[in-house]
Amino acid sequence: MPRTLILTTALALVLAAGSAFPAPPATRDEALAALEHPVTERRAEAVVWVANHGSMVDAGLLVKRLRDESLFVRGYAEQGLWLLWSRSGDHDIDVVMARGVDEMQSERYAEAVATFSEVIGRRPDFAEGWNKRATVRYLAGEYRQSLADCDEVLKRNPQHFGALSGIGQIYFVLGEYEMALKWWHRALEVNPNMLGVEFNIKRAEELLREKRGRST
Repeated sequence: MPRTLILTTALALVLAAGSAFPAPPATRDEALAALEHPVTERRAEAVVWVANHGSMVDAGLLVKRLRDESLFVRGYAEQGLWLLWSRSGDHDIDVVMARGVDEMQSERYAEAVATFSEVIGRRPDFAEGWNKRATVRYLAGEYRQSLADCDEVLKRNPQHFGALSGIGQIYFVLGEYEMALKWWHRALEVNPNMLGVEFNIKRAEELLREKRGRST
């Protein structure tokens, strides 16, 4: 995943600026300075550097770029946050996480829950372990258990817009539209680029109006 992010950005920069474009950041200090650069492509390169070399302590830097004036930069900031969140800092844990993701994508939900539970047991401070188990439990229809796991995610990573929007989705499925709207709006406060969430909000508002109309 890191390689894909770097190569995709590099290609976009070549197309945008040609061979004369300055070299991307080589150090953390250069990347941090470039995050505020007036040239869009420089900010994008800085985002990619932070995503590939940073840690959770740098997440706030990328959250800020979710409101960048450039759609290009905002997109890389979102990808970069998922990349940061997915790294536990422990190679063995990352291998187990990858196995759980494969199980989840293969719809082997019971196995995936067990795998992510192993991650949680070994690294309870790793928010993404909780988030992946929340996702599996949602897919398996275990909505209340998924909500509990999302709560654990937010205790460790309050700006996890994936968990915030996921809670909204669970409440929507449960028919609790007011709660769904509350959580989706919280997700957009962190990441205003989630078009799917905006669509879901409109749908929930329609259903809520219909529900209230039937009760009068």
